[in-house]
Amino acid sequence: MEILEFTADDSDTIEAVVELLNAAAKVDSPFSHPMTVSGYAGMIRFGWDGEPPRTFAARESGALVGLVEIHTSEWDNTNLAWVGFVVHPDLRRLGRGSRLLEFAKEETLAMGRTSVGFDGWDIDATNGFAKTHGLPRKGSAINRRQILALVERQAVETMYDEAATAASSYELLRIAGHTPEDMLDAVAEMTAAINDAPTDDLDIEDEVFPKERIIGYEGAVEARGHRMYRVVARHRESGELAGHTVVAVELERPTIGHQHDTSVARAHRGHRLGLLLKADMLRWLGESEPQLETIETWNAESNDHMIEVNEKLGYQVLGRELQFQINVSG
Repeated sequence: MEILEFTADDSDTIEAVVELLNAAAKVDSPFSHPMTVSGYAGMIRFGWDGEPPRTFAARESGALVGLVEIHTSEWDNTNLAWVGFVVHPDLRRLGRGSRLLEFAKEETLAMGRTSVGFDGWDIDATNGFAKTHGLPRKGSAINRRQILALVERQAVETMYDEAATAASSYELLRIAGHTPEDMLDAVAEMTAAINDAPTDDLDIEDEVFPKERIIGYEGAVEARGHRMYRVVARHRESGELAGHTVVAVELERPTIGHQHDTSVARAHRGHRLGLLLKADMLRWLGESEPQLETIETWNAESNDHMIEVNEKLGYQVLGRELQFQINVSG
């Protein structure tokens, strides 16, 4: 097996990788939206917030058989690499996954990282591989989908009205696209509230959000070909930003939306702001993106509060992701 790094400019490799990822998804997560060439190229060119991953193609006799991605950040958790690796479903259980795992661990160490995280769907293949290699499970997350045709609009309006009454000390602001310059510092400070979300037994430091990271994130979302919508709750008396929710809609496939962060600052909890923010986002998207059909979201399985909000809004469980983490420093 030959494992070589590639970039978003390697168009032939990108196309082969997308075919591999979609073949794997048909087996592992048939509910997933297919990956597109432009979508994958955008992610490895720009990353989530301007920090692109390193990507490696595994080939045998010139044919692509596997993929390794290594995601790192220079903002925080500088000892950690989050690794994804995939073997074509027709070629599994023959040692290729073990080779990719060892390669990922070696490459992570060479990058100066000592902790490696992995994830995989809660299926026999993932559980068997983790058991064979002694990968300790550290957390789990649930993928849900909101099918907008099944969401009762009047129910959303009722939830919005009830939450707005409970949160009468707050006003909502809608931001399409990039955050205005005069709000960047406040949005950056508010974004750090996501650090209160459960991380189970994962060894992860709090994320750091200077305004430069917000700029990088918003630029990456746009560069990947997504329209971004942010609803912010602001405390009327103090002017503090209390919470927000963000959804991005694909330009290539405008029927598909992706839920990004939803969080409320600790000092402003207990006013039903989470429900208010997400209900208003649905109202706004109904006006601005009437063609939208689905919104994808992820939550830590232990995040009871946000799961309750999502279930009220009609999100349905698709699958469960298991998370593992190991120390590779020896």
